[in-house]
This record gives sequence, C-alpha cells and structure tokens, in this order.
Amino acid sequence: MITLKLATSLDGRIATGQGDSRWITGPEARTEVHRLRAEHDAVLVGAETALADDPDLTVRLPGYAGPQPARVVLDSRQRLPPTSRLARSAQDIPVHVVATGAPDPALLAAGVQIIQVPALDDGRPDLPAVVAMLAARGLRRLFVEGGGQVAASFLRCGLVDRMEWFRGPQIIGDEGRPAIGGLCLSRLDEAPRLRRIEVSVLGEDLWERYERI
Repeated sequence: MITLKLATSLDGRIATGQGDSRWITGPEARTEVHRLRAEHDAVLVGAETALADDPDLTVRLPGYAGPQPARVVLDSRQRLPPTSRLARSAQDIPVHVVATGAPDPALLAAGVQIIQVPALDDGRPDLPAVVAMLAARGLRRLFVEGGGQVAASFLRCGLVDRMEWFRGPQIIGDEGRPAIGGLCLSRLDEAPRLRRIEVSVLGEDLWERYERI
C-alpha cells in the first residue's frame, strides 16, 4: 500500500525557484499530514528533500503516544550526512537509506540501516526492488512525501495506490519547483489516472483524496 502525499500551491508547485516552501499549506493541513504519517509503516523521501529540508519525518501530534513510522531515504550515493536530524535519531527511530553502492561506514556507525538495491541505467534505484525489500522488512504501508522526481518515479512505475493532495491558496508560477517531475508521456492516454474519492476544506487549504483505478 503506497500513498503519495503532495502539498502544493494551486498551480502544483512545491516551492519557489529558490527553494522556499514554508509554508505552502496551513496548520490544519500539516496536522492532517502528521495523522496520515501515523497510519503508515514508513515515511519515504528522496535525497534532495532530505538534504534541503533536514526533516525529522516523525509524527508530532499533541498527546500522540503511538509508534513512530520508520524513515526511508532514496539516496543512491549516500549523501545523507551523519550529522543530519535523521541520522542523529536513527538509534531511536529506524532510518533506512536506499543505496546502490557499498554501505557508508559513517552512516552505519550512526545507526542508519543501508538497503542495497540494483541501479537503473540513470543511476537511480530500481523502485519495484526497493518496495519489495522494504516489504520484506515489514514496511508494507509507505507514505511517500517527496520530492518531485520521487513522485514521478513512483507514478511512472505504477506504484501509487492512493494520493493525498493538499493545495494552498497561492500561485507560484512556472519558475517554481513542480510537485511531480517528468513522466515522459507522448500521448494523453498514457497518463496515470486516479479516481477522486473525497474533497475537503482544511482552513484555507483544499484536501483532495484519490485512489488508483
């Protein structure tokens, strides 16, 4: 079960061209994202998101005492610093770095678990292999949070079962960073299709929920 979460402007941007993204959505939407994290076994991001935001990827809800999801970083070259928030907390909440090379001793020393997977021609990890290896570790409900290339990769591979799309009421323009990277489509009938199952208002934001057809 793979859920893709997007938090964007009305025109589908996740940040300005300079990378400013705080905050595209409001506090009500951010609270709902934490609740969704709590429903999954693991939260997954790409290396660029991990490096740019230095996130915790934890559930932070008032009074929450349930289990924390594992954190997964798609990081072929193992660029995640041992000094990052993720690595520093790996002893307490599992962190899995998906890599295509031999494990980095510094990350292993920090308690990060390295998952080695085959590389595609472009050097990126083979996503179906990643999903299979995570499932073998008991991480069967994945919450994919970004960024744009990661979202596009999961969609291209047909791995997205549900989509949670939060839209803030601003327009950034085409110089902003897109929520979904290139899908290499030549015809409209090749585009991934999902069914909208719910639309809600959260403060000033819209929350759209989709599922795979």
